[in-house]
Amino acid sequence: MFLTSWQGMTGLILVLVFFASAIFAPWLAPYDPNAIDIANRLSGPTAAHWIGTDQLGRDTFSRILYGGRVALKIAAIGVSVSLVVGLILGMIAGYGPRWLDNLLLLLFDTVRAFPTIILALATVALTGPSLELVLAIVIITSIPQYARVARTATLSLKAADFILAERSLGASTPRILFHHVMPNVVGPLLILAAMEVPVVVTVEAGLSFLGLGVLPPTASWGTILNEGYLVIRDTPWMVIAGGIPLILTTLGFTFLGEALRDIFDPRMGRGR
Repeated sequence: MFLTSWQGMTGLILVLVFFASAIFAPWLAPYDPNAIDIANRLSGPTAAHWIGTDQLGRDTFSRILYGGRVALKIAAIGVSVSLVVGLILGMIAGYGPRWLDNLLLLLFDTVRAFPTIILALATVALTGPSLELVLAIVIITSIPQYARVARTATLSLKAADFILAERSLGASTPRILFHHVMPNVVGPLLILAAMEVPVVVTVEAGLSFLGLGVLPPTASWGTILNEGYLVIRDTPWMVIAGGIPLILTTLGFTFLGEALRDIFDPRMGRGR
């Protein structure tokens, strides 16, 4: 089904291009992303600089490739940690006593009540902008949605016959959660994680655009957009170059997540 889905194959190709360009950026980039060349500042696309240069003469194509490494780092660590922590907290909330469930739900709702940008502004005022700050904000704000999905799935499994049989045999709570509940819960979370990657990448780019994330001279898609916006009247190439990777990455992971959901969810699959 996946191989015959144009949506899934398109998403897979775009995702592979994203991973390959980020991982192999040091070998693919024709220039040092931070190398300054004032003589060629704000140039358009040429044979030497495929997407032009910025206000300091740095090669935009090289900076786009290295910016992908920042996006990949934030997405990989942020989504992985959020998924694991959210899965554990969600299973505990769904399987534990009612008072613990209510307490964790209150915690999830409290975190989700804070808009990401407002939380970032408040945190930056205390600690200053950094890549670690972006990563922490992404993890904190993403955990509740994974936890809620895991909690709902755990509640539906809590009274299942095979769970009741395990409890009657004297199985411990950790064994029930990690050996029987988790394999039945993690599938939807993996699909959610695939569709959450572009959100995380966009959050990082947005915070960096506002000066709350990655700081210059580190290359990031958000900082490239910010620098391009300042000189957009002189050359639009930086804004275009910074926006296209965000669009393609969002489309790739969204298509991939939609295809996986159609395949693994029998209620959503095509032709059913």
